Amino acid sequence: MRKLVLLALVGLGAQLIDGSLGMAYGVTSTSLLLAVGTSPAAASATVHLAEIGTTLISGASHWRFGNVDWGVVLKIGIPGAVGAFAGATVLSNLSTAAAEPLMSGILLVLGAYVLARFTLRGLPERQLGKPLGKRFLVPLGVVAGFVDSTGGGGWGPVSTPAILTSGRLEPRKTIGSIDTSEFLVAIAASVGFIVGIGSEGVKYSWVVALLLGGIIAAPIAAWLVRHLPPRVLGSLAGGIIILTNVRTLLQSDWVSASDGVLVAVTAVVAALWAAAVGWSFSEHRKNRDEEQRIVAESETAHAT
Repeated sequence: MRKLVLLALVGLGAQLIDGSLGMAYGVTSTSLLLAVGTSPAAASATVHLAEIGTTLISGASHWRFGNVDWGVVLKIGIPGAVGAFAGATVLSNLSTAAAEPLMSGILLVLGAYVLARFTLRGLPERQLGKPLGKRFLVPLGVVAGFVDSTGGGGWGPVSTPAILTSGRLEPRKTIGSIDTSEFLVAIAASVGFIVGIGSEGVKYSWVVALLLGGIIAAPIAAWLVRHLPPRVLGSLAGGIIILTNVRTLLQSDWVSASDGVLVAVTAVVAALWAAAVGWSFSEHRKNRDEEQRIVAESETAHAT
């Protein structure tokens, strides 16, 4: 029972992050599942099965608020499903000794990306350009889907920034379309894992616990995004992902670091993480104060 409660809290925390940033549910929850001793394939399978429910709810909510471009959903979602199935097949056929450091390495890179992007840049703002085409979305979907399955997450961190940076789709529709298309990716990955490791390799009580945590977190995330700056939340999420996967990687058979090295590296990562969060908060305050100053000057000018 204690482990189920812990898993529900993992799902709650991951959905809080994903609901506020539009990414990192799988990366966060898989990292934490690995940290409590779950095998890589079972961790990714568990997360993707839970994501069938969370992405369905998330996609329906985005659709109701007009945040979904269905052309983008189909163009990136179907190739993403193909990549996800392939990735699940590859991971299912790797031994635990080989898969654990591989997955932790992928998650570590994704965590570093999330931390760097939100600490240094925050959420990008782009001007709209020409519509997104298949030449851009199809390969992006295949790569993002493959990374999502083999890394236990990565659909949002890979595809969302790529589309935002292209400047061809407004941010709210980018996040809404990626969240909605992830439903197809979650189904394909789940099928791939069930074919690869069998249904006995997945604990469905864990899936339900993650799902319940995510459902509870959905309305809280809507409130949180209005009060906690995305830049700061992104730095917090990136640090959690890096810290958990650095420890997993150092303790793996590939590295087998000593206790002294493990403590030293953990301390350095924690210090850098704290500095990144502090920097993000400072930059957020500067930007907020600047925006308030511009608004005040504009109102004064109109009054005179």
